[in-house]
Amino acid sequence: MPAPLLVVDAPSLLYRAFFALPDSITGADGTPVNALLGATNAILRIVADERPRAVAICSGAEAARYRKELFPPYHADRPPVPEGLAPQLARADGLWLAFGWECADAGRLEADDLLGSYALAEVEAGGSALLMTGDRDLFQCATADVTVLYLKTGVKGFEAVTPQEVEKRYGIPPALVPDFIALRGDPSDGLPGARGIGEKTAADLLRRHGSLEAAIAGADGEKPRVATALREQAEELRGFLDIATLRRVDVERPVDRTTDLTGGADAAQALGMRRLAERLRDAGDLRRL
Repeated sequence: MPAPLLVVDAPSLLYRAFFALPDSITGADGTPVNALLGATNAILRIVADERPRAVAICSGAEAARYRKELFPPYHADRPPVPEGLAPQLARADGLWLAFGWECADAGRLEADDLLGSYALAEVEAGGSALLMTGDRDLFQCATADVTVLYLKTGVKGFEAVTPQEVEKRYGIPPALVPDFIALRGDPSDGLPGARGIGEKTAADLLRRHGSLEAAIAGADGEKPRVATALREQAEELRGFLDIATLRRVDVERPVDRTTDLTGGADAAQALGMRRLAERLRDAGDLRRL
């Protein structure tokens, strides 16, 4: 079976690494490199274990404009980028390109949209993909050929999320994750969901009706509280569904490329990550990482 494409959610990984590791980890110029170090080590671990045919690292807008237009509070409560993280975000692509990893930006869309697009392109070409992220929105991408590597708290490893795992967690298939988010809400994105409808009720509605739209159409058969929310919030819920559904971006499949440990070591050394550089040089190849 061909090796998978590894697709990485750069903002998610860098943010988690920044808060998981102390900012006393600094580089040659005395500025923090904790996020770069933690994120790079996490990617290297997956590369060593899974031997992907290539690595695509995705960035994008903090909040896509169309999502803000649909619901202005979207991402409104997210704090500004920490002072010690901003310079590391700017340096990340330079470091990762040195490993031979492709770096792509979604422009006005978000990194999530780019991850889903790479996965679709890879599967349509007959391949498979691993999506590395700390964002549960990507669970909608899980299929027989796409596994979500969900980052656990901090940078303490990943959990492989398959379609079966999505069903186990939420009681619905991956394709209905956007509908589920619309109904239940998503505090991390600032989406409130339907009034009075929690996780269990949202899953029950979707299992019985098959979609948010069908649940709205069948509102008259529901309990008064649920029926009222579905009727009165119908347009708002459709907007939440649109927000939660990933947009497809036109992407080209990365060419097969082995991770360049020597190039990565040189770039790490230049940023003052001496121990990482030494480990990469000592390893020599992925089998010894």
